[in-house]
Amino acid sequence: MEITNEVKQRIVAAIAADRENYPSDNRHATALGIAPSVYNAIKRGNYEKQVSDANWVGIARRLGVQLRTEMPWLAAQTPTYVFVSKQLEVCQGSGLSAILCDMPNIGKTFTAKAYVKQHKHAVYVDCSQVKTKLKLIRYIAKEFGVTSNGRYSDVYEDLVAYLRTIDTPLVILDEAGDLQYEAFLELKALWNATERCCGWYMMGADGLKEKINRAIEGKKVGYTEMFSRYGDSYSKVTPDDAQEREKFLKAQAAIVAKINAPDGADIAKIVHSTGGGLRRVYTEIEKLRRVQA
Repeated sequence: MEITNEVKQRIVAAIAADRENYPSDNRHATALGIAPSVYNAIKRGNYEKQVSDANWVGIARRLGVQLRTEMPWLAAQTPTYVFVSKQLEVCQGSGLSAILCDMPNIGKTFTAKAYVKQHKHAVYVDCSQVKTKLKLIRYIAKEFGVTSNGRYSDVYEDLVAYLRTIDTPLVILDEAGDLQYEAFLELKALWNATERCCGWYMMGADGLKEKINRAIEGKKVGYTEMFSRYGDSYSKVTPDDAQEREKFLKAQAAIVAKINAPDGADIAKIVHSTGGGLRRVYTEIEKLRRVQA
């Protein structure tokens, strides 16, 4: 596909904003998956012939820039957003670890991605895309701007050395229940190697909790130790009671809809039609904006 100038400008703006999270241009270029020469060309604005469309697509994917015109979306201070953000701040600031297990579609992922954009030395990992040990560690290394090619042992050691060097790094592991067993064991090893130097935050739905509990009950090697390192407990945002949970979800949906829906939109109708699911809220508001366009 052809990348338009408007899209390129949005990608360049995202690169400039993301640069604040890295100590050098070279680290940032490595994290973006491009050569330093390409990075410098973009920085100088001289990218018409030097940056391929494949590079643009890769950078856009890494920074979450939509290649099509995207609907403006504001982050709402929902209970989930506030709770998760606070936990992430504590983990990063103190080199602690925690696990959040809660129902899907409440804003966990959105909050984590927003946090990473606003905080230096914090990276977000979608574990469903890097399920194996090798892919996971190489991906984390790349996100921090550490060279992820070459021998795995070198990548691992370079990553450990870097995490022990920089100030308050944080790794957010979303969809952690998708990780293979070897990847879980490697996370334990990485935690040991970076104890008190790096914060770790694992997120998932109820399946993650069941997976860990089942492994511990079955005395599967490594899980008891790993759970201990992550605080021996699971965090949760939503209420346990079904009726209270429904109220909670609809209240969140209303908060999000109020600041993102077009003027004059029926907020109660949006909340009712979505049942409190935040992805549905986005879809319904997108429909309303199309009608108004």
